[in-house]
Amino acid sequence: MAPRPAWKGYLKLSLVTCAVELINVVTHTERVSFRILNRKTGNTVKRIYVDAETGKPLDDGDEIKGYELDGGDFVHIEEDEIEAVQIESSHTMSLDGFVDKASIQQIYLDTPYYVAPADKVSEEAFAVIRDAMAGKKMAGLARIVLYQRERPVVIEPLGKGMVLTTLRYDNTVRQADSVFGEIKAVKTDQEMTDLAELIIDKKKAKFDPSKFDDKYEDALLELIRAKKAGHKAPKAKVAPKPSNVVNLFDALKKSLSSDSGSTKASSPAAKRAKPKATAPKRKSA
Repeated sequence: MAPRPAWKGYLKLSLVTCAVELINVVTHTERVSFRILNRKTGNTVKRIYVDAETGKPLDDGDEIKGYELDGGDFVHIEEDEIEAVQIESSHTMSLDGFVDKASIQQIYLDTPYYVAPADKVSEEAFAVIRDAMAGKKMAGLARIVLYQRERPVVIEPLGKGMVLTTLRYDNTVRQADSVFGEIKAVKTDQEMTDLAELIIDKKKAKFDPSKFDDKYEDALLELIRAKKAGHKAPKAKVAPKPSNVVNLFDALKKSLSSDSGSTKASSPAAKRAKPKATAPKRKSA
């Protein structure tokens, strides 16, 4: 079954327009999910709206959205009134500017969607826009109303299609300086840095998402299988907590040895990494 589009509308580059649809990149269909049951009867339960003052359940159709004003009063807003709010980005993504995708900081990237032509008529215009961006190695900036919010987005070529990534607004992103600002500058020892670089070289690999395992999901499935068979829940394997490094130099040497079997004498850093009385001993926080 073809995935249901998350949005349908138009992609526009100046006077060139084509119909497109967005498809969610991420799917959660295979994940373990739980239903809430009545412990006494085993029946599933459902949520209902209850009046906060009277405690009485609402009848179907009695609920309405409200926007709270100063003083606790509310403006009532009907669903059809919200659906009637339309701006250009509700149905059209206009490519208003182009950037190098690498220039966008990772902290601003949010949710990815595949972009595909919505019909046969749109395929040629779609391909022209896609190939033009690929030829210039640029990504397009646009806006889109998605889930009742206008969001800035970046669109870039991806194979026969394109990928759109929603962007976070600047005022919603906590800047790094507000978190890292109080970290004190530390002058690191070159020998220890060289050893750390050797460890990184030993662990160098190609990115392969197919090798990612969800160990927590596997543990949940093991629990479900055990309970289904009438057995007790399997005992949790408590992972040992790492202790604070007392001698960073020794820890780096041991890490390198455990990763490579032995420290190669041919490596410049390994040659320098000989025990000596002056080896710095630093405590990490």
